[in-house]
Amino acid sequence: MAQSGRLGMTGVQKSELWQRWRDGESIIDISRALASDRKSVFRVLRRYGGFTPPLRKRSPNALTLAEREEISRGLSAGYTLRQIAKVLQRSPSTISREIARNGGQRHYRAIQADEKAWERTCRPKLCRLAQNGKLRRLVANKLALDWSPEQISGWLKCAYPDDETLRMSHETIYKSIFVQTRGVLKKELQKHLRTQRAFRQSRCSSLRGAGRGQIVDGISIAERPPEVEDRAVPGHWEGDLIAGFAASHIATLVERQSRFTMLVKVKGKDTNSVVTALSKQVRKLPKQLRQSLTWDRGMELADHKTFTLATDTQVYFCDPRSPWQRGTNENTNRLLRQYFPKGADLSVYSQAELNKVARKLNQRPRKTLGYETPADKLQASVASIS
Repeated sequence: MAQSGRLGMTGVQKSELWQRWRDGESIIDISRALASDRKSVFRVLRRYGGFTPPLRKRSPNALTLAEREEISRGLSAGYTLRQIAKVLQRSPSTISREIARNGGQRHYRAIQADEKAWERTCRPKLCRLAQNGKLRRLVANKLALDWSPEQISGWLKCAYPDDETLRMSHETIYKSIFVQTRGVLKKELQKHLRTQRAFRQSRCSSLRGAGRGQIVDGISIAERPPEVEDRAVPGHWEGDLIAGFAASHIATLVERQSRFTMLVKVKGKDTNSVVTALSKQVRKLPKQLRQSLTWDRGMELADHKTFTLATDTQVYFCDPRSPWQRGTNENTNRLLRQYFPKGADLSVYSQAELNKVARKLNQRPRKTLGYETPADKLQASVASIS
């Protein structure tokens, strides 16, 4: 039976996970294939920065489990260390060190010694950035100027043509940022990358899945911070459009913790109209209530970068065909159908009228809030963090 990995997966599962990731499958597809939790898949990918970890192998010079069992049997039979070494054709000092580091002659156990030896091999080698302080400072300074790793790599070749020690591939720079266990480049430098992803994406990922690749540089919902998932703090929103007659739409925004709802009049479904209307409305909120927005993969938020710049609100995108990932928003949209029946012309409503409907919804007690109203819940949450 396979041993469970440190992050709750067997070796076979992890191997399949990385193969599917290299093939461009999404986190949700991988978790379904492995019958594993999406968060578990995300944690494995996050730990290694999205880079497939190298296959671990034992050194051909290291003692094997069979040899350790022979040592254990020799000790039980009362053989001397030199006799055991002769049988194994090993140096007596090798046998002596092996026994000494694993409890001595009375407590030596072959399986435990072999497991400890395997654990001791988990020593990551220092990368070039860790060994070269000047190179590390050059790379960090350029990243802080919003240079891409590829630009930095090319610049190093031009700026220091005669110094081989100041060369660095862009892949190594990415790995030093994404794999934080290396302890070389600060995690804060991730925000200077254009995609702001939490880890390296597969080169095949943009070629797979319906609707995938249409939102340029969209950040997956899997990369949302944990406090969004457990509704620990206010300021994280879910959004969508509800449709009406003659291609009329209303944008809906729901705050995850309090279920507070905002309705936004939009002139059309095109990304410019939606982003402009949402930005205007969201900017009215206090800064602490503008943490994140989770949206589906509709092209109405294709210009999400403009929205983020205008509101300082990070946008996350759901997986394709996964409406349950915005469950709070989906439930609220069903409540709104009481006021905006399917087939109704939504273009006739003014922003003032939409605000009136939202106020009614926010002043209704909700069972999920212990019969508090969304308005009171949001006000209390903001007061607690002020």
